[in-house]
Amino acid sequence: MTHREAQALLDKIVAQVFGYKNPFTLEAFMQKFAFDIRLPQEVTDAVDGKPTWALSTSPVKFVRMENAGTLEVGGASANTDGLRPKRPLHDLDDVINAWSEVNFTTAQRVKDSINVSESDVIMNSENVFRSQDIRKSKNILFSDGMQNCEFVAASQRNGGLSFGIRVEDSGDCTNCFAVSWSGKLTNCMFVHDSIDTQDSMFCTGVRGKRFCIANMQYTEAEYRKIRDMVVRWVLTN
Repeated sequence: MTHREAQALLDKIVAQVFGYKNPFTLEAFMQKFAFDIRLPQEVTDAVDGKPTWALSTSPVKFVRMENAGTLEVGGASANTDGLRPKRPLHDLDDVINAWSEVNFTTAQRVKDSINVSESDVIMNSENVFRSQDIRKSKNILFSDGMQNCEFVAASQRNGGLSFGIRVEDSGDCTNCFAVSWSGKLTNCMFVHDSIDTQDSMFCTGVRGKRFCIANMQYTEAEYRKIRDMVVRWVLTN
């Protein structure tokens, strides 16, 4: 996925969630909305020296998934199913040294997915940019731990999310921003621990409500006037 494609995807998500044209570049959006989300980090492929992306940077040496299976690593060969000639190991130093020669951590792991870039551990997904642990999802940006989701940015640990920004630990939500530990929300912002709620903001623990602000009931006209003010504030760059 190219940066241009990722920018176009971000523009679409922001327009759908907030109803306004996206004012952010990819970098500005990531810094403002994904600052606390675990994202893949750029590392160097120890086999060919090219950049790659890894979920964890704790290991010392990395190798891209494509290189791990096709190029020789520490003398091991794909033609020998990863084995190399045996040599005597006389003491623990010999064991540790031998291990260091093949101790490569696979990075940029992508399986059964298309149009993925700067990401790690992506399975059965498409159109994924700078994200990790994405499964059966599509159109994902700057996110961690998505399953059966689409059109999501700067979110983590969700299932069944569609058009969401900064949503976490939630399921079956649509057109939401800054939502956590909730389910079946639609058009909500800054809502936590709630369920089956629509068009509400700054609420916690509400059930089956609509047009609520800070757990107080408002008319639709009152709600939409205040929502527009809040959205303009959120989108201030």
